[in-house]
Amino acid sequence: MRAIMCRAIFVLAALAAGANAVSAQGPGVRAGVSVDPDQFYVGGHYETSPLVDRLYFRPNVEVGFGDDVTTVAINLDAVYKIPLKSGRSTSFFMGGGPAIVIYDRDRGTDTEGGLNLLAGLEFGKVFVEVKGGVFDAPDLKVGIGYTFR
Repeated sequence: MRAIMCRAIFVLAALAAGANAVSAQGPGVRAGVSVDPDQFYVGGHYETSPLVDRLYFRPNVEVGFGDDVTTVAINLDAVYKIPLKSGRSTSFFMGGGPAIVIYDRDRGTDTEGGLNLLAGLEFGKVFVEVKGGVFDAPDLKVGIGYTFR
């Protein structure tokens, strides 16, 4: 499992370095719960400045614990932000992207591919999101995050 964690950290660092080339907004942290597997997860992300219009690249790594399995999800999510009338720092976002999910169980380790579809609200530097997984990604995640800008 230690090797998997090192690879996940390396992937996030590589994504952050690549995102820096497009005028990065900043790194962030996230945490939440997932369903199937039923877990608590923590992770980190990196958000770029807009790629085009209101489209942002927000790759992230999430590590889940519980349900007799440890998961490491590497998500290459993009989000499209729609400002709300209540203020410029409040926005609705939706998006998704491909995922690589590593499941570490007592009987061995499996690496699977998946797809995320997500939506949420952003309040300045804080956001809440709901993420649905398709194929071999966790079915549902509900989380909160903070982006350092």
